Amino acid sequence: MTYGIENLPYASVVDADGRRFAAVRYGDAVLDLAHVDAGLFASGTLDALLAAGPDAWSWVRSDAATVIESGSVPLVALADVTPVLGFTVADYVDFYASEHHATNAGRIFRPNDEPLPPNWKQIPIGYHGRSGTVVASGTPVVRPSGMRGPGDAGPSARMDFEAEVAFVVGVPGSRIPEGDAHQHVFGLFLLNDWSARDIQAFETVPLGPFLGKSFATSVSPWITPLAALNAHHVDGAGLDIDLEVAINGEVVSRPRFADMYWTYAQLLAHLTSNGAPVRTGDVYGSGTVSGPDRGQWGCLLELTWNGTEPLGLGDGSVRTWLEDGDEVVIRAAAGSISLGEVAGRITPE
Repeated sequence: MTYGIENLPYASVVDADGRRFAAVRYGDAVLDLAHVDAGLFASGTLDALLAAGPDAWSWVRSDAATVIESGSVPLVALADVTPVLGFTVADYVDFYASEHHATNAGRIFRPNDEPLPPNWKQIPIGYHGRSGTVVASGTPVVRPSGMRGPGDAGPSARMDFEAEVAFVVGVPGSRIPEGDAHQHVFGLFLLNDWSARDIQAFETVPLGPFLGKSFATSVSPWITPLAALNAHHVDGAGLDIDLEVAINGEVVSRPRFADMYWTYAQLLAHLTSNGAPVRTGDVYGSGTVSGPDRGQWGCLLELTWNGTEPLGLGDGSVRTWLEDGDEVVIRAAAGSISLGEVAGRITPE
């Protein structure tokens, strides 16, 4: 996996003096994008770039590559900066786009019924999340408390991760056709939709996820532009991305994003199909990325079959759900192009 000239992911970074600036990563260094356009990146964020649209995305990427290759501007060592979330999150929506994940969840929760509800292959299913709880990789994840059943409240005992890919909207729009998605979506990054399964199970009758999901959603700070993945499309708008999930340094799953049923373009089209607009900085997640084999399942709900089949780790310990101190790291790549990582550690209430 590389951060070569064909990649150039974007983030904001903070240096040792507390100065924040928008940057692209090249190898183990970053370019301050003020050297490309001081006005566009005056805020130290990517907000103005996202809103500027595809033409600006193209020339900024081209000019950044030219500056880097020319050596005319010194790069800043990655070790001397801290990547942070590079844009203002507007709305956050999370989908349920993996047929393998949805089928497994259906078999777990409705063993005597058809695993997929009748609407699942007709429309992408999703829920509206809390944008204020989207945090950058490395932010501690505090174990939430809530109602776990009638008369039963307290810290969640069933903490889980969900390995996902998320997309950020640049150009606003409404009723966006599937074929126009690339004119509105700037890029993608990794997302962990932390889930308190006991709180979620009690509240999700009859409505959808709420407090069981809203306490934290971790994202990788580096955004890979869609333009970097032109050679990694499959089946139209599908993307050939390989994910890897590790608990405390041990890989427990390798999902493939190419196995997703709904594409990022279909998700955006559905999100706006009733006239609802998207805005600059809107984020939508794919939902758990899972595959047909156990080693490709993207959450502990599946990997431990709702806690009934504990997952053994190499140090001799087992997990049904995440324990305090556990760190989950999700990495991904499209061929040699790295999508970076998103990490989070569970801390007690």
